[in-house]
Amino acid sequence: MILRRNIGHECSKNPVFCSLLASRQLTKASPKVRWGSTKISGFGVRPGLLGFAIGFLNRLPPGGTIQARKFSLNPLRLKGLRQNVQRSILPAHQYLSKESLNNALDNLYLERAEDKEEVSAESLWTTSADGLVKIRMDHTCSQTPKTVHQVFLESLEKYGNLTALSSKRDGKWERITYSQYYLLSRKAAKGFLKLGLERVHSVAVLGFNSTEWFISAVGTVFAGGILTGIYTTSSPEACQYIANDCKANVILVDTQKQLEKILKIWKNLPYLKAVVMYRETPAERIPNVYTMEEFLEIGNEVPDSTLDDILNSQKPNQCCVLVYTSGTTGNPKGVMLSQDNITWTAKFGSRAGDIQPAEIQQEVVVSYLPLSHIAAQMYDLWTGIQWGANICFAEPDALKTSLVTTLREVEPTAHMGVPRVWEKIMEGVKGASAQAGFFKRKMFLWAMAVTMERNLSCPSSDLKPFTMRLADYLVLAKIRKALGFANCQKNFYGAAPMTTETLHFFLGLNIRLYAGYGLSESSGPHFMSNSYNYRLYSSGKVLPGCKAKLVNVDAEGNGEICLWGRTVFMGYLNMEEKTREAIDEDGWLHTGDVGKLDHEGFLYITGRLKELIVTAGGENVPPLPIEEAVKMELPIISNAMLIGDQRKFLSMLLTLKCTLDPETSDPTDYLTDEALEFCQKVGSKATKVSEIVGKKDEAIYQAVEEGIRKVNEKAAAQPYRIHKWALLERDFSISGGEFGPTMKLKRLAVLEKYKEEIESFYKEPNN
Repeated sequence: MILRRNIGHECSKNPVFCSLLASRQLTKASPKVRWGSTKISGFGVRPGLLGFAIGFLNRLPPGGTIQARKFSLNPLRLKGLRQNVQRSILPAHQYLSKESLNNALDNLYLERAEDKEEVSAESLWTTSADGLVKIRMDHTCSQTPKTVHQVFLESLEKYGNLTALSSKRDGKWERITYSQYYLLSRKAAKGFLKLGLERVHSVAVLGFNSTEWFISAVGTVFAGGILTGIYTTSSPEACQYIANDCKANVILVDTQKQLEKILKIWKNLPYLKAVVMYRETPAERIPNVYTMEEFLEIGNEVPDSTLDDILNSQKPNQCCVLVYTSGTTGNPKGVMLSQDNITWTAKFGSRAGDIQPAEIQQEVVVSYLPLSHIAAQMYDLWTGIQWGANICFAEPDALKTSLVTTLREVEPTAHMGVPRVWEKIMEGVKGASAQAGFFKRKMFLWAMAVTMERNLSCPSSDLKPFTMRLADYLVLAKIRKALGFANCQKNFYGAAPMTTETLHFFLGLNIRLYAGYGLSESSGPHFMSNSYNYRLYSSGKVLPGCKAKLVNVDAEGNGEICLWGRTVFMGYLNMEEKTREAIDEDGWLHTGDVGKLDHEGFLYITGRLKELIVTAGGENVPPLPIEEAVKMELPIISNAMLIGDQRKFLSMLLTLKCTLDPETSDPTDYLTDEALEFCQKVGSKATKVSEIVGKKDEAIYQAVEEGIRKVNEKAAAQPYRIHKWALLERDFSISGGEFGPTMKLKRLAVLEKYKEEIESFYKEPNN
């Protein structure tokens, strides 16, 4: 398709576009420009990176780099192949030099016979950013170690013309292909080099998931830097700690709010040279603060050969990503991940979750969880490149209000959520059911009951009785469609424990939630579940080529989980003592988590060593099972935290289920529909948390006491019984300090915040 455009008119509207056109030598003498098969309004230029990409990189004709697959990989024919690929990527004017493209193809084809070897390293761990480690090879899964760039080139050959990244702008979805993604990542890499990114120094990203986040991440690794994500909820002080620790030369921010955090601490950041802003435009002109468009332009001054030399020097056993722990027990630790950690886990961790390569089915994924967390980064970013997935970015308010809207529009084929996300979806469905008419509500409850009973009694059977199929057709399929899960074949959770109530609820919707287990220190997943490796409440089986064992096993089979394999991290940045605590002399990672392994190899998480309560009488009490039992017995309870370390008896802090503020996600004073239903059943007229806690609502307090009594009746022994409890005036939250960024309970913070309430449990009565 040929488009004719008045170039001078477009330049007057967009000077950035004009300068780029000049660099491409497009003038009025060239009135016809071939843009591929995509219809573009004007030049398709919009503010931000995606407009830039649409306007400049949608020139690929049908076929793109996929045409290369028609050629033999015989080295004698590579010369003709190079010419074809160059024409398909750059039909009119070179975007990259001919030399650069030739080098890229050399990496892709010629190095297949001689893949990059790891630089000789004797140690399995290091604490230096420029250190190298010995890769834990295993004969059962012995893929040759690869760099991120090598993997991207392989995917470029297979998936170059497929959609890679999709973002919604002004109500419309805009997409870029894998070929465009690669070229933009190279531009970002050269931009970072121009801004002064030094080897093994970091680029930190403080912003919501976006195309810009992804190309900056890949560009950082291409340029020889280390990618470091920072949670958007971080305080200026937390940002300062991480930026200094990782030696960030460049920080990307997405909004004025995040920019102001960095401006406040810039004087305390000796390594910081520049800031790039990508979603909004800076409120005023500030030295060394760039828009995304400016950033991508300045890299044009860096020769392609400079970047190619850096890419060719990279090794699989060097650090390329830093993931900072949430800091629930002190300052965050910088988890160093190698290129092999990333590329190996992206391939084998995802395949263990049954993620498909695009040759079979292009996976569609909604990206919304913080990319500063390893689970989201591995699942969205690196796995996407590995298998050619279409990554669709949610709106920044996804976790507040808009996630389900995005899911409905995109209809993902695979979806991952932390337990709190699945709980919020469950609460939404329950709320809608409570407000439905009598007949619809009865139909919903019947369909859920029939399906849940079948899925619990025959979890491994694919046979569906007539009543279950009828329930699915009449009710459940429509609910899944409304939630955006009509095409979703794989639903995952991780990062925190999932309640039994939530697991059962989704089984009632005929949605299996597959668990994975791992840590930042294991590059994300080390155990995975899927449709053929599934047990309810289990975290699945160990990845191929990896190992796991339990140490210090007790009489019930519980022991500390230890991991070995190519998922295991390089070490904590600049923390030798902490690294030695985590990795033993044989290279095993000690997780600090407690679990069981059954005879089939399925893992069950039962607690955490640091969370284990040791009473004054010497009894070891894992808190999670007791907390879970209380929440199951009392549907009005949102969070329960067991107390009792070095105490004479156990006590518990409880919060009530309340609605969340749509703007801030903070808990409000209003009870949820499920909580209101509970109140009505026990004879309470309360509609607010304050009415229950402030006035000590007799009906609710008696109901809670009765629920605690029932839980105590099932206790294994007297030391496992709850003696005292208290209802708190506000539910736990990130802003309140009780939860970390991934909704993990910060037990030490809770103990400190509510120490007066806790001490009141153990005060001796006055004589």
